[in-house]
Amino acid sequence: MSNNKPSTLNLQPETYWQDKRIIVTGGGGFLGSFVVEKLKERGAADIFIPRKKDYDLTQREAVERLYADALKNVDPKNVVVIHLAANVGGIGANREHPAEFFYDNMIMGVELMHHAYKNGVGKFVATGTVCAYPKFTPVPFKEDDLWNGYPEETNAPYGLAKKMMLVQAQTYRQQYGFNAIYLLPVNLYGPRDNFNLQTSHVIPALIRKAIEATERGDAELPAWGDGSPTREFLYVEDAADGIVVAAEKYNGDLPVNLGSGYEISIKDLTEMVARLTDFQGKIVWQTDKPNGQPRRGLDVSRAKELFGWSAQVSFEDGMQKTIEWFKENRSKITG
Repeated sequence: MSNNKPSTLNLQPETYWQDKRIIVTGGGGFLGSFVVEKLKERGAADIFIPRKKDYDLTQREAVERLYADALKNVDPKNVVVIHLAANVGGIGANREHPAEFFYDNMIMGVELMHHAYKNGVGKFVATGTVCAYPKFTPVPFKEDDLWNGYPEETNAPYGLAKKMMLVQAQTYRQQYGFNAIYLLPVNLYGPRDNFNLQTSHVIPALIRKAIEATERGDAELPAWGDGSPTREFLYVEDAADGIVVAAEKYNGDLPVNLGSGYEISIKDLTEMVARLTDFQGKIVWQTDKPNGQPRRGLDVSRAKELFGWSAQVSFEDGMQKTIEWFKENRSKITG
């Protein structure tokens, strides 16, 4: 594949978005809600958010109907699709639903991008996942290492399904000249995250468990694994900003990491959550539970180089904002 550099024409955000219609799949979700806010901040006024109840994106008929509805009265060249919708969960959910995670995510990406191309859509922004990286990728993960091995087993069906959008984006660019870009956000966290203990990722699960354990006066806080794996996390508002900036400024075929560049062990993360939630007991490691990928941290230099983006929110600040949001909204989200 050619290493297409982005256009050097850096339009002002207000100018870029003012004549665009933006389709944001997953626009009502955790990341999507922040992407929609960022778009509005940058001058976008015409945003189409397909709801799951109206469009099942795993069905071709629904995808065709989505484009028929969303492209009315607009030049398709002025349409940008930002595909964020996904069937996703933590390690437990990945182990229980590997086939669903593979099929749903694969088919959504394939159909949405294919029909965007067929309808003459101007740009498609595909969001992949850090789970696409091989299990033993050297840290920090460089985009060039994406194909150098098999992903961590529990995340592989999801990660590989999402990685197929990179192949699709590059081949559709090569054969059809279709402008599809592929972004790789690291694990996200922040306000409005999923705090359901059955399906949540590590940060919201830890925050909820620690707050509830503190309130009960528990002596122990159970945590999955042995605490040794490392992870990188990106505050959701930073991720939304990165996606919107890439949509404005990047028009190349190279995959691009979106991360914070800050790697932390699960042990240190758990101790931070305990400190920030005033949990006074002992952390007990459940070593019969899986650790997941041993290390995870991204090389974030390509995003800076190709479209001038880097994360702005420090990890501790982001964690404090997330904890405060959960405390304020807990009754609404936990019942």
